[in-house]
Amino acid sequence: MGMIEVVGLVLHPRRDCGSAVDAIVNWAAARGVTVLGLPDEITRIDCSAVAVSAEDMVERAGLLVSLGGDGTMLRALRLVEGRKTPVLGVNVGRLGFLAEVDLPDLKDALSAIDEHSYRIESRTAVRTTLPDGRTVTAFNDIALVRVPGHGLAAVGIKVEGKRFVNYAADAVIVSTPTGSTAYSFSAGGPIVSPNVEGLIVSAAAAHSSFNRSLVLDTSEHLRLDVLTTSGRLAIEVDGIIEGYAEAGASIEIEPIPAAAQVIRFGRTSFYERARRKLRVEGSAQAGDYDAGDAVVVDSFERDRYEIVLGGEVAGALHYRRHGDRIELLHTEVDQAFSGRGLAGRLVSAALADARARATPVTATCPFVAGYLERHPEYNDVS
Repeated sequence: MGMIEVVGLVLHPRRDCGSAVDAIVNWAAARGVTVLGLPDEITRIDCSAVAVSAEDMVERAGLLVSLGGDGTMLRALRLVEGRKTPVLGVNVGRLGFLAEVDLPDLKDALSAIDEHSYRIESRTAVRTTLPDGRTVTAFNDIALVRVPGHGLAAVGIKVEGKRFVNYAADAVIVSTPTGSTAYSFSAGGPIVSPNVEGLIVSAAAAHSSFNRSLVLDTSEHLRLDVLTTSGRLAIEVDGIIEGYAEAGASIEIEPIPAAAQVIRFGRTSFYERARRKLRVEGSAQAGDYDAGDAVVVDSFERDRYEIVLGGEVAGALHYRRHGDRIELLHTEVDQAFSGRGLAGRLVSAALADARARATPVTATCPFVAGYLERHPEYNDVS
C-alpha cells in the first residue's frame, strides 16, 4: 500500500497551475488518493479536487504540494508549521529556489513519495509577537524596514539580554538559513545551508560604522529594540507587511527549529539550487555543462520560455497570448551556449506545452516556422 491517502494543494494566486493540478488529480485517481484544495484557489480550475478550509486540509492531508514559486512554498510551510506533514515544492513558471521538482517530473516525484523513496529535511522558522498582540511566523525572515518619508531604522541588537550593537540602516533583517538567500543576501549577508540551525541578523544599507552580519545559535535569546532616534518601521514577515513598530518598541525573536519538513530526492544539492536562483557567475564556464541537463520553464511574468543550463538562462523564446492562441515571437540563445541545439529544445518544449494546453500556435519567429516545417509531428498545434 502506498504512503499517500490524501494530498493537499497550495496554488500560486496568478500562475496557470491547471496542467499541474490535472497531473496530480489523474495520478491520484489511479491510486484512490483524495485531493484537497482551498476553495478560492481550485475554483479557478476545472478539476475534481475537493474544496476544504485550510484547517481541514492541513488536518487531513498526508502530503502538501506547493504549485508555484518560492512565495507559494513559504505559504505552504506556514500552513503546516509544527506538524510532520511534508511539503513538496513544484516549480510552475519561473525556476524557484525552494521547490524540489519541475512540472515534467511531478508524476515521478509523487510515485517516489508513495513508494517511500525520498528524504526529509527540517526547516527552521522565526516567530514574533506584533505590537497589536498577534503572533506571526516566518520561514525566510522577519525585517524591520524603514517607512518611506520617515527616518532610518535605528535598532539595538540585544543577545542573551546584553546590548551588542546598534544598527542605523534602511532595514534590519533576522533571517533563517532558508532565507539567507533572500533579503538577507541582498543586504550582504552570508549564504547558509538550510540544514544549519541558526539565525542571521543583517543590516540593509547600513549607515552605522558596524555593518557586519551576526550569526546566532537558535538557543540564544534575541531582541530588537527600536531606538528613540528611529523612524517608524514596517514589520515585514516573509516580505509581507504585518504591522508597524514605533520608537521605544521591542521585538522578541523566537527561533523554531524543525518547524516544518520538506521533501528532497537528492537530485540537486542546496548549493546547486543556490547557483540556479542567484545566477552566480564566474564560478563555472558554459562549456562545463551537458546540454542534456538543460531545463525549459515558462517564465510567466516575462512572457517567455527560458532554457536554463548550469544555473544560467542560456536562451529564451518570447511569446504573446491572444485569447486561446499563443504567438511565438522570437528565439534567442546566448552566444556562450550556441551550437548545442538549445534553440530547438526551446521550440520543442514550447510546442509540447501548447499541445498539452490545447492551445493553437502562430509562428511569427522565423526559427519556429522553420522548425515546424522540419517537424510535421507538430502540425496539430500550428
